[in-house]
Amino acid sequence: MMDEIEGGVLAQIPPAALTLTLTRSTIKMQHSSSWSVDKVNPVDDLVICLTGEGRYLIGGEDRTLRPGEAMLIPRDTRFVGFNAGTVTYTGIAQHFMLEIHGKYDLLAQMTLRPKVRLSRWETFGPLVRQFYQTAPPSSLTLAQHHAFMLLLIAYVDDAFLAWRDQRAFLPNRPDQIELSVMVAATRIAADPLDDSIAEAVVADAPYNRDYFLREFQKRVGRTPRKFQEFKRMERAMHYLESGASVGQTAAEVGYADPYYFSRMFKRIMGLSPRAHMQKVRQSRDGSLLHMDELAQIEALRGGPPR
Repeated sequence: MMDEIEGGVLAQIPPAALTLTLTRSTIKMQHSSSWSVDKVNPVDDLVICLTGEGRYLIGGEDRTLRPGEAMLIPRDTRFVGFNAGTVTYTGIAQHFMLEIHGKYDLLAQMTLRPKVRLSRWETFGPLVRQFYQTAPPSSLTLAQHHAFMLLLIAYVDDAFLAWRDQRAFLPNRPDQIELSVMVAATRIAADPLDDSIAEAVVADAPYNRDYFLREFQKRVGRTPRKFQEFKRMERAMHYLESGASVGQTAAEVGYADPYYFSRMFKRIMGLSPRAHMQKVRQSRDGSLLHMDELAQIEALRGGPPR
């Protein structure tokens, strides 16, 4: 549950740093028992099955794709595919590139499971079916682009195993530090209750320790340790908002003493746990929105609202 709340693998990567390119119109698969394919694509290919079974040989590995399952065929990889049964094999295949800073293949920085069953199929199944039914045969649309990004994020969240060792990349380009900081921040956000995570991401960065600490703070606004504390308290917010008491929340995020937790929460988030919940209740009944709007008007006018 908390993994879903935290926002997934890509949660700490600024959207502006990513470029998603759909390189051709969506392939709306509808393959009979006689279908077969043998090819190499110069871009990545995400395949999602709706009905039937597709069997693939990819890099010497035998995979069978069933309804609700998705797999990535990496770029420049030869694959052979055919219908594995008597039922029509349907689904979508989308050729794409996902780049960070317009230079790096983001998925190449990750170790991913080659095939997964989408864990939230009850949510994404209807989206895949709509994508299949509405995709134009020879063009791309903005709605397609947005829908595919949701499906790709769902696949990455389920397939992600680890970031590849950053020391394997040569830190000889100005924007390489951006990637290293994003990977470090994402690792911290994914596991803020691990007391060793902040030190681990610094040790794993392919840079001098002091330099990386300066660059991390410049780009994230906090040191790795302070960022971990912030993400831990964000997680505490979710527990509080889901109905947990202050004591229960403290225990969930690793504090034996709820009073010390409350002091730390206020120091990091700017208000106490109880004040946070009061603010949430005000938001739910609409009064906080009204106050926020008045404050915004005042800021815009440079004085109290009239």
